[in-house]
Amino acid sequence: MSQTRKKPTRKCVACREMKEKSELIRIVRQADNTLSVDTTGKANGRGAYICNNPNCIAKAQKIKGIERSLKTSMPPEIYNILKQETHSER
Repeated sequence: MSQTRKKPTRKCVACREMKEKSELIRIVRQADNTLSVDTTGKANGRGAYICNNPNCIAKAQKIKGIERSLKTSMPPEIYNILKQETHSER
């Protein structure tokens, strides 16, 4: 009998749906309170996940989902990076 590993799931801060971690974009707050988009999914710090979908990014910006999750203010540059990430995936 072979055991299959269960894939880790995370919840999108905008649509609140559980999805596989690999399908989501991670935004991380490091110890020095700087924010960045974590492309590896392994950076140290508190992370928030968002769907790789322009609608979810717009909703997260509107409802301040990432700010609430990371307990810090979000610079507009991060949203610009997220928007570019979604366009590059297509």
